[in-house]
Parts: sequence; structure tokens; C-alpha cells
Amino acid sequence: MDRPGFVAALVVACLIRVPSEVVKQRAQVSASTRTFQIFSNILYEEGIQGLYRGYKSTVLREIPFSLVQFPLWESLKALWSWRQDHVVDSWQSAVCGAFAGGFAAAVTTPLDVAKTRITLAKAGSSTADGNVLSVLHGVWRSQGLAGLFAGVFPRMAAISLGGFIFLGAYDRTHSLLLEVGRKSP
Repeated sequence: MDRPGFVAALVVACLIRVPSEVVKQRAQVSASTRTFQIFSNILYEEGIQGLYRGYKSTVLREIPFSLVQFPLWESLKALWSWRQDHVVDSWQSAVCGAFAGGFAAAVTTPLDVAKTRITLAKAGSSTADGNVLSVLHGVWRSQGLAGLFAGVFPRMAAISLGGFIFLGAYDRTHSLLLEVGRKSP
């Protein structure tokens, strides 16, 4: 994996992902279910920067998540391949992806907690300023380790399922493309 290129891609992807996450999360905790109204309120009350609240914390979550998930996925596939003495099948790659995603989700949950609190904080509050370490320290002081890992099991389950589907499909597609390439004149 080209780590600098991968990190740059994550940073750019978050330019799209963060505004949609901000609107989605606020819709989930709002009395209004109208997405456009929530979007309009954010722009009116906070400006464009309101849509990017939590951008830094999202990037700070995504980079370590990916730096754990992808090398672990590759290592698990290599170990499984070695144990069975042939390359893993797509379904085996998917299982490795599920484990890698679940583990990465677990270890980065405190960063996800901070990102969520920053995203949902009241505009102008110290939490809304986006200082991840300050938010993590506040959660630790008020709720301890349990607060830092709030929602860890649903997060692990969702990301494990996503890792199974995404990384299994990625490996299958990669295999099919290699086969097509070998058959082409």
C-alpha cells in the first residue's frame, strides 16, 4: 500500500464524507426529520464551516483505522494462505476483512466517540472547537474507559460486516480482472 497516497486519498474523501456525516448525525438526534431543513439550518447558523465540523477529528479517526485494518487484513490473508498452502479464496479474504475491520473499529472507537461529540456539539462550545485530545480527556474524566468505548460493539459489528462485503468483493473483483488480463491477447 502506498501510505502517503492512501492518506492523501483519505483526506480528500473526507471533504465529501464529513458534510454528509454532519447532516446525518444531526438528523438522527433532531426533532426534524427533514434533511434539507437540517442542511439549511447548519448553513444559516454556522456557515460552510458548520458542515465541516469534525473534519480534523474524522481524518484523525480514518488514518489510524486504515493503518490498522488494511495491513491486518493482508497479514491475516497471508497467514491463512500459508496454513492452507494456496492463495485464499474470496470468501476467506472476506472473513479476514471482517476480523480486520472489527479489530480496527474497536481500537479506534475512542477517536470515533470524540468525532461524534465534536460533530454534535453546540456551536460555539469548547467541544465544537474540535480539540480531539481535550474531548477525549473530558470523556475520560466524566465517564472513564466505558465512555471512551461507548458503542464499541455496534461499531465493530457494522464495520466487520462492511469489511466482509467490501474487502471480499474487492478481492473477488481483483481476481476476476487478473483472469481477464491473462485471457486477453
